[in-house]
Amino acid sequence: QVQLVESGGGLVQAGGSLKLSCAASGTIFSIGTMGWYRQAPGKQRELVADIASSGSTNYGDFVKGRFTISGDNAKNTVFLQMNSLKPEDTAVYSCAARGVRSYYRAGLGDYWGQGTQVTVSS
Repeated sequence: QVQLVESGGGLVQAGGSLKLSCAASGTIFSIGTMGWYRQAPGKQRELVADIASSGSTNYGDFVKGRFTISGDNAKNTVFLQMNSLKPEDTAVYSCAARGVRSYYRAGLGDYWGQGTQVTVSS
């Protein structure tokens, strides 16, 4: 089965940095897009950033140049470098792989990681 394993969350002071990593495992033939979403208590889940296999990227409006997403297609891995963190960035960050073609199912599938907590203290 396809699994996403995240790492890199934690507690950081405002203005600090964190780097999140996500690796997709299993017999995967291709992935359309990998990215990060976040959900804060009482709020809807929102896109932080994603990157397509072509290398094109999308960012949430709130990122404003503070975060950078990168990926390694050969390793089915995506990274999110987060700088200038603010208390309002506190949330559970989840990795997603969309448009996955794998051994385990016909067609394309979408998969999610368990989520990693990011807490920014003021």
